Amino acid sequence: MSTQSNLSTNSGLGYGVFVADPLPMAGPGPLPNGEPRNFQPIAVTLIHGTQDAVLVDPPLTVDQAQAVGDWVEASGKRLTHIVVTHGHGDHWFTAGGLAERFGAQVVTSAGAVAQMHNNVYAREVLWDVMWPGQIPPSPVTAVTVPGNRLTLEGHDLNIVEVGHADSDDSAVLHVPDLDLVVAGDVIYNGVHMYLAESADGNLGPWRKAIDTVATLEPRRIVASHQNKALDDNAERLIAETRRYLDDAEADLAAHDTPVEFFDSMLKRYPEHLGPTVLWVSSRALYLAREGGDPVQNLVAAWRL
Repeated sequence: MSTQSNLSTNSGLGYGVFVADPLPMAGPGPLPNGEPRNFQPIAVTLIHGTQDAVLVDPPLTVDQAQAVGDWVEASGKRLTHIVVTHGHGDHWFTAGGLAERFGAQVVTSAGAVAQMHNNVYAREVLWDVMWPGQIPPSPVTAVTVPGNRLTLEGHDLNIVEVGHADSDDSAVLHVPDLDLVVAGDVIYNGVHMYLAESADGNLGPWRKAIDTVATLEPRRIVASHQNKALDDNAERLIAETRRYLDDAEADLAAHDTPVEFFDSMLKRYPEHLGPTVLWVSSRALYLAREGGDPVQNLVAAWRL
């Protein structure tokens, strides 16, 4: 576990980022390249004023939540809200416990609520198989806020819905007075991108989501999956996320098997973290070419 801090010098607001290191995953053996199966690093963001704070995208496991909660407590700030950017459980399964610990309210977009319920339904066949006994109870307690807007000590925090990225009904949190976007899984930073829910191979909707982020003109972006050694320069992150999609699309057209696609993307991005997610994406994309039920294909991609 590690943290990195970034502070504003002119708005009265600041933010910090807690990066939880990749978790080992239960299940099948090593990846095709021989590496063990580990999940991606998970980044959690604390946006704070002089007294109050808002947490964005709480983590997956009980242990991670304990560490994040201790980090928030050490900040000395009063946590008012926990914002969830999208429905994937690794960014909200611990929200309820953290909300109870701090007396905070969990909020998200209207579209994300249904996706959160879908991830609860998937726990038995997916999440709890990969991390047995490590994930707390996860009732969906999130609510929407009027106009998708919060205020933190007089500063606007805007939940901006962007459509499909690595999940349907994704959103980002825009903090104009910090020139900051907390991007959830819309933007990645030095980590292989989760393409498995774009199983038809159509990456156009994700590109539109990135375009929406770009129109917000941030200077800084926090990606919820990131290499903690890299900076948060928005221009770089947007460009590199777009390029990864372009390269994935080219490799999908050029290769006939998931192993070939996996190997090619590893060669293109040898420094990227998270090859397990690349292999899951490879499996899902090529299973989709064979037909079958999309949900069953997605579960199989994670578990084979």
